[in-house]
Amino acid sequence: MTKDDTMTIREMCDSFDVTPRTLRFYEAKELLFPIREGNKRLFTKRDRARLKLILRGKRFGFTLEEIRELLDLYHMDDSQVTQLSKTYDLALRHLAEMEAQRAELDEAIGELKNQIDWGAKELARRKRNETAA
Repeated sequence: MTKDDTMTIREMCDSFDVTPRTLRFYEAKELLFPIREGNKRLFTKRDRARLKLILRGKRFGFTLEEIRELLDLYHMDDSQVTQLSKTYDLALRHLAEMEAQRAELDEAIGELKNQIDWGAKELARRKRNETAA
């Protein structure tokens, strides 16, 4: 493995817009496995691919345990059929959850807009009454 095949923690942080603490956390959770040279961590192409999947999974609402399961399934000898199947099922579940959250948020936004409209009208009415008195 050459130096070009690895990245330092700083390079990883810059490339993926994460903090060193985040990388150390994922390492402690055994999601990343950098090469250790004393206190120095060198991240391989495999680590970079895993981090990309971790960050994508987090963005989609997957838990770290779900992400770990999916990453661990990569090494099964079934052309990633199990991994893809599990990812598909989890993605459908998370999509349904996100759509439900969006519906709840859309409803709350509508209610808040109505309250703001009412408040604006009520405030204008009270100001008119105050100046008329």
